[in-house]
Amino acid sequence: MAMSLADRALGAIIGSAVADAAAQPLHWVYDLDKLDGFLNEAPTPEFRPKSANPFYRRDTGNQSCYGDQAFVLLESLVAQYATFLTNCLNVNDLRKRTYNFFGPRSEYDTPVNDPYRDRSGPRPQLPIEGPWRHGSIKSFMKNMDAGKEETGCETDFQPDGIAKLAPIVALYAGKPDMLEKVEEAVRVTQNNDACVAETLAAARILEHFILNGPDEKVLDSVLDQLTDPNRKQPQDLDKAVVGHIYQVRENLSKAHQDLIPSVFPNSCGQFAWFVPSGAAWSSDG
Repeated sequence: MAMSLADRALGAIIGSAVADAAAQPLHWVYDLDKLDGFLNEAPTPEFRPKSANPFYRRDTGNQSCYGDQAFVLLESLVAQYATFLTNCLNVNDLRKRTYNFFGPRSEYDTPVNDPYRDRSGPRPQLPIEGPWRHGSIKSFMKNMDAGKEETGCETDFQPDGIAKLAPIVALYAGKPDMLEKVEEAVRVTQNNDACVAETLAAARILEHFILNGPDEKVLDSVLDQLTDPNRKQPQDLDKAVVGHIYQVRENLSKAHQDLIPSVFPNSCGQFAWFVPSGAAWSSDG
């Protein structure tokens, strides 16, 4: 029986949450030898019972800092409908909910996660117990505390936007303002053009699957959109994104061991080809 559009939209949200929880115990394992060792122990490592994360430890089944952002976005969208009986993104509500979820007196509020921590002091003992408040969220909190109108971090290029986009794409799939709403949601915590460009490409891919179901030609469709002079929500970096998609497509048949780090960087920033080679992600990122 074919799935309906509503089924696929719901599946995108649930699938995103399940995937994040499944991968969370092996999150941020950058040592490839150690990662290969873990994979040799369990060739199907989803929901690994014991966390191997070198930075933070959460019980298996919990979300990462990325999945938690998707939850907050979903919660905000649902609240708007429950209150106003309308499907819409309310950026101010999303800001407040994100701050409350990750901010003071939350589970994320620990000394190591303090955005104002003196980094000249002793390095923290890792891994910490509990979730990790990473760079974009720390900058977001500082911007909120300062009362800034633009709350997103301008320098962070991690894949937060892609990780949390399922709820917003599921809601707006097929609507003319889908990409506009995705960009608004991303810039709440990451006011970074590279993040936005890549996330909008990912949103196009997810929207295609929600509207059409499985399709081996999805990348062709998205590439056609990104190279259309009259495309919606154009970005200055769209040409670079197109090049990256071609590079990914050319390597789809290869194992990850053959691609990382020889082809793609071993980092949590999917935008690393925009970043100078000396720039590296730190444990406080």
